Amino acid sequence: MNHEDFFKIKDGWNLKIESLKEEQLVHYGSNLLCGNGYLGYRGTLVEWNKNQYQACVITDTYDMADDKWRELSNSPNALATEVRLNEKKLGDYPGEDQMETELNFNYKYGIFKRNSINDEKINIVSERFASYSNLHLIANNYQIKNLSNQKVELKLGINGDVWDLNGSHLENFSGEYDSSENTLYLKAETVESNITLVTALSFKFKKGKIQNLKVENEKKSIYLLMDIEAEAGGIELDRNMIVYSSNDREEPLKAALNDASSALKTGYQTLKNEHQAVWDKKWELMDIRVKGNILDQLAVRFNLYHNIIATPAHSERLPIGARGLSCQAYQGAAFWDQEIFNLPMFLFTETETAKNILKYRYHTLNGARKKAKDLGYEGAFYAWISGKSGAELCPSFFFKDVISGRKIRNHFNDWQIHVSPDISYTIWKYYLATDDIDFVVEYGSEILFEVARFLHSRVYYNQYKDQYEIIRLLGPDEYHENVDNNAFTNYQTQFALKKALYFYYKMENEYPDKLSELKTKINLNDSEITAWQQIAEKIYLPQPNGNNLIEQFDGYFDLEDTTAEVLEDRLIDKEEYWGWPNGVAVFTQVIKQADVIQLFTLHDTFNEEVLAANYDYYEPRTQHGSSLSPSQYAIVAARLGRAEETYDYFKKSAFIDLMSTNKAVSGGTFIGGVHTAAAGGIWQLIVNGFAGMKIDKKGLSFKPTLCQEWEELEFKLNYKEKKFKVSLNQNQFKLKAATSNQTELEFRVFDQKQVLKPGAEYSLKI
Repeated sequence: MNHEDFFKIKDGWNLKIESLKEEQLVHYGSNLLCGNGYLGYRGTLVEWNKNQYQACVITDTYDMADDKWRELSNSPNALATEVRLNEKKLGDYPGEDQMETELNFNYKYGIFKRNSINDEKINIVSERFASYSNLHLIANNYQIKNLSNQKVELKLGINGDVWDLNGSHLENFSGEYDSSENTLYLKAETVESNITLVTALSFKFKKGKIQNLKVENEKKSIYLLMDIEAEAGGIELDRNMIVYSSNDREEPLKAALNDASSALKTGYQTLKNEHQAVWDKKWELMDIRVKGNILDQLAVRFNLYHNIIATPAHSERLPIGARGLSCQAYQGAAFWDQEIFNLPMFLFTETETAKNILKYRYHTLNGARKKAKDLGYEGAFYAWISGKSGAELCPSFFFKDVISGRKIRNHFNDWQIHVSPDISYTIWKYYLATDDIDFVVEYGSEILFEVARFLHSRVYYNQYKDQYEIIRLLGPDEYHENVDNNAFTNYQTQFALKKALYFYYKMENEYPDKLSELKTKINLNDSEITAWQQIAEKIYLPQPNGNNLIEQFDGYFDLEDTTAEVLEDRLIDKEEYWGWPNGVAVFTQVIKQADVIQLFTLHDTFNEEVLAANYDYYEPRTQHGSSLSPSQYAIVAARLGRAEETYDYFKKSAFIDLMSTNKAVSGGTFIGGVHTAAAGGIWQLIVNGFAGMKIDKKGLSFKPTLCQEWEELEFKLNYKEKKFKVSLNQNQFKLKAATSNQTELEFRVFDQKQVLKPGAEYSLKI
């Protein structure tokens, strides 16, 4: 597949789409998203509407409109535009050959630019960004050039008839226009949660004079109908879309109107400069430079950009959605992706954001406790799909059988338990990377203890074998449900129990008052601590067999040994779901995604012979039906020194969205949008894969290997408040400590210990 079928490369930050394809509208909207962690405005033209998947998703607006799916709400569109010349529409409308349109997107600053021209050389140029200096703002400069004396009719306003996946979320619309301020607003309420959502618009003509103006109120919209006299052959308009909800402020209308007025006075260029200054600081920490392949450089930055804008860094109470804010798919909610895929980049760059992500899990403990109790367990069983409250959002019937039309009962919400120990695992990694014991004492310990409590109540004691087991579950591989002793889950369970015990005894010795207070708060008794110790010692951990293979779950090796290609031929309908209870993969060894391999990316427990044997065994049996999978195989391939296989998996992971390789609909369910876990996985693939970075109790270490396709790799990291730059080429590995570091930096390269003073550089020929 050639990238030029989708876009052209301008440079390592910019791509260009030379002509629009109607079949790519879903992907344009997601890939060209302007976002900032609070809102995401899809990459659509201002003439388009819900039929072209126009949407602006707003965080913290969870609402249920169809009695099944609780998802984020879309804001009314305050950039809605219709231009008429001589009573004919001017613009680019799918299916109509009115104008030729070129799209440009800058991933350094998240700037969407459109340039359309018709046969008469009339030109529409529009640029916008979702501000990082004011998260509620989308600023837009809109121009019509090369006009003669035609009569220009302009319809501007706020369209509340928006694209929703699962029912209309807004009702009780009302709006007004204030001519003295050149502002208008549309206010509505969400149908279930009664959140007030206000969308405001302010505008100023820099070229063109308003001759007539009429306000038009529709049922869900408010528009201004204007006749415009062009000046110097054109019209130029600056406008600002502002969104607030009642979850942001007590008076969202007042806040929206104030911001709309303020943005108008500030002006587009100044707003843009302020926005870009924030991005410059982010890229100073987070950019990864790839030399020698401009396409790969663009792909890396595309993924880093989307991981950043998907993350609500402004809040410690909101999750990272599995599709970010690119659409409503997956309900704008957190999965295990959040900790295992999205968070690591922030942990070693923007550490406060990583802390906020973990604090979100602290604030949702009550939701996790309720889920555990509802299912008959103790402690904290975190939701598979977690919104603001932590309540389980995953429906029991996710997919449907496309052949019979009947709903499929999936057990993601009650059998996929590894999300809880995954969170415990990440707390430990956060502690190793930051030495932030205060966070663990104040927040993390309660999570660790409640997760341990849940695992205690969830394990099964097999008295005949004198071991603890975990039965009836599914691991990362979602095709095989109702299995026993999934290796990944069992190892994560032991790890979570051990870390709960570690911090229990550390607090007992160093923070006894805090421990006593916490034990009283959650009614934790000493017998539970003893039980955690017993389970950690006696839990069944599948070991490598005579061929160095770890069985994914009990009985896996007895299943039919075949490949995904063979199963493709068994499908009656290409849209069939492959998994539980009777999909084509269920009774075979074909797996959806990395599972045992996922265990290796998190734990450095096994030697290279075991890694190699399992990589070679599971790789041909993995469909990679999940976007999470390729980056994890890449990391293990890199640890085995297989740089070219790592690169092959880089391409599979990095271009999932850029090349539109994944389906927007699966099993009858819309799952389009940006794959934010894959975006986060690219950072890991490069830093943990090619650079071979690991962190454990011994500290920080590197085992670099670089593919032939790249000349050089460079990035920055932050470890225990010490910053440094890593660079890697075909012959040399370098690490330079920042001059601002207060203490020496300790690390290992190929197991050899190194110490760098502030400002010093380490170099090794490889």
